Amino acid sequence: MIVENIPDEFKKALPILEKIREAGFEAYFVGGSVRDTLLGLPIHDVDIASSAHPEEIKQIFSKTVDTGVEHGTVMVLDHGTGYEITTFRTESTYQDYRRPDKVEFVRSLEEDLKRRDLTINALAMDDKGKIIDLFDGLKDLKNGIIRAVGNPEERFHEDALRMMRAVRFGSQLDFKVELDTFNAIKKNSHLLEKIAIERIHVEWVKLLLGKNPKQGLQEFLDTELYKYCPLFADKYAELKSILEFSDFKLNTEEECWTLLSDAFKLKDTDISNLLRSWKSSNNIIKYVIAASLCVQKIRDNKLDIETYYQNGLEIILTANQIAKIRGFGMDDSELKINYDKLPIKSRKEMKINGKDLVQEAGINPGKIMGEILNKLEKEIVFGNIINDKETLIENAKKLLEEKV
Repeated sequence: MIVENIPDEFKKALPILEKIREAGFEAYFVGGSVRDTLLGLPIHDVDIASSAHPEEIKQIFSKTVDTGVEHGTVMVLDHGTGYEITTFRTESTYQDYRRPDKVEFVRSLEEDLKRRDLTINALAMDDKGKIIDLFDGLKDLKNGIIRAVGNPEERFHEDALRMMRAVRFGSQLDFKVELDTFNAIKKNSHLLEKIAIERIHVEWVKLLLGKNPKQGLQEFLDTELYKYCPLFADKYAELKSILEFSDFKLNTEEECWTLLSDAFKLKDTDISNLLRSWKSSNNIIKYVIAASLCVQKIRDNKLDIETYYQNGLEIILTANQIAKIRGFGMDDSELKINYDKLPIKSRKEMKINGKDLVQEAGINPGKIMGEILNKLEKEIVFGNIINDKETLIENAKKLLEEKV
């Protein structure tokens, strides 16, 4: 097969391939960029595989960075763009199910491709657009099949994360995992415990953000991978319930965790515990807790002015996206109109600050000043006083007299 219209991302990298070939070595575009080109999807990273060893690559190019020399990877810098070039390699046994005991550089493209995870990721393309397909990856792309390269159990024993990648690609591409690969995942699902949570986290979120998340989630459950993910072992029924929702599309990681939190019926502390076990950032945890509370307020028809102000439009819209998936969401335009009606969107928009209270109201910094500012802020938000400096100073003085 020949790719007639080579995407610009590859065209820009062609001089790299040509220079390697001129030096007497082989070089090909490989992996996800080739797969996505054939599927008509946007290309992200352009990866290159070569028969040249790392030291040979560094002799060919003047500007390089050692990004993973021990694994055969060198980054070549070309006009401000970095291209990772990895030497053809084979890998020995895997004692820990995630890292090879030994990496051996080879000169054979076939040996390099056969160690890759899935047939659709074991494709290479030369500088003329010719596709090298040694494992029927093109056929699997055409038929929408996720299949391990060679013996699936061997692939999963090399890196157990590949099991999560298989079901993730099922969601991302709306493909189905073929039977032998599926059975190998189910048989070896317990090996997922060997993998760092951070790596599983990435695949899990990508699964939920995929083209067909219900497809990926169904296979995640059927292969029993869920049993070996943080705090999911006893959540089969809750995870299964998500499959009953109408077809849905999630757009952000925050939406993913908010949907799960609602499906699991979690409160603040439980949400925090779940997300910490998945190594989520503090910002994500804080966001999801706030969005989950807003989902409940939408459900109970208690979305008030204070909720709009405290959370902001982004969190409100995230909550509403989940509410719509659950069947009780509002019109986004209505939420935006309500938010726009707020007199101020944050304390920064108040016409006075602590310095003004000191200079014009004689209020010293401290607890009383904080209470007065809080009171004035709330009164503005609820429309009880206007956001005018003179008016706010007068009200501040009254509050001081009344000791707030």
